[in-house]
Amino acid sequence: VDSPEAQCRDGSATGIGVRYGSGSGVAIYFEGGGACFNTLTCQANPSSFNGGDFNSYAKNANGGIYDANNPDNPLADWTFVFVPYCTGDVHAGARPDASIAGVGGTQQFVGYLNVEKYLERIVPTFIADTDHVLVTGQSAGGFGAAFNYDRIADAFPGKKVTLLDDSGPPMSDAFMVPCLQKMWRDAWGLDDTMPADCANCFPANGGGIVNLGRYLGNKHTGQKLGLISSVGDNTIRFFFGFGNDNCTALLPSTTVERFTMGLNDLRDNWLDKPDDTWGTFYLSGEQHTWITGGSFTSATSGGGVKLIDWVRDLLDGAVANVEP
Repeated sequence: VDSPEAQCRDGSATGIGVRYGSGSGVAIYFEGGGACFNTLTCQANPSSFNGGDFNSYAKNANGGIYDANNPDNPLADWTFVFVPYCTGDVHAGARPDASIAGVGGTQQFVGYLNVEKYLERIVPTFIADTDHVLVTGQSAGGFGAAFNYDRIADAFPGKKVTLLDDSGPPMSDAFMVPCLQKMWRDAWGLDDTMPADCANCFPANGGGIVNLGRYLGNKHTGQKLGLISSVGDNTIRFFFGFGNDNCTALLPSTTVERFTMGLNDLRDNWLDKPDDTWGTFYLSGEQHTWITGGSFTSATSGGGVKLIDWVRDLLDGAVANVEP
């Protein structure tokens, strides 16, 4: 579905994909794909996404939560709205015509503004007939799902709106250091897109993004919110490593031990209140993303708890913290 007013990072037009299901649930899925905030990261981040790209993606989008033929998949009959990722800002930017040192041309970091345009079409199309909306995504899309959850939940008043963040953990300042967060805030204009009434989301040092998780839990206490991550996620560890040496690291990296500490801190001290709102599913190893491939049905953790069963419980309104 073309959305001429929505833009990718290179200024080209983009849109959203839709697959209609037979059930009443609607899943809004945010695609992942890195980020653009310095020369290295921008080189590996897609800057455009058109209908042809969507057709190529859709040919392979039939596993995990997309699998309509798996009777065990709790989302098998859901309608899916696919939000492509081509803005480099984890779907959270509001900074058009931006510049990044060492990267040619102007960058349209307008992921958050794009979602505003998409919701103008999505909400009136589905609000009357849906009883449950899932806001989900992987990697950058996991961050994007969390950043956009508040306004999507507000746009569907009286509906069940669940968050499922796959591999986008917003850690505290001790593990996702403030200078890195400030780099993202400045590059993408995050201060203009985070909820204005999240009092602790705007500290002077540029950190504090972790407070968004607590804000969402406190505001949407009747909803269920979930986070999936491996304890050694090799991709997110790489990106967090750009914060090393006061954000001057030439070879970004984060140890598995430190990343695991950050995940545990996030679960125990930031996503712990109010009770029965947030749930986490942590897995051993270094795999990055889980819900759109075979791992969605095969992955187990915490002494044999299946990921697919944890997701089903989340959708049914029961949250749990599952250990690796």
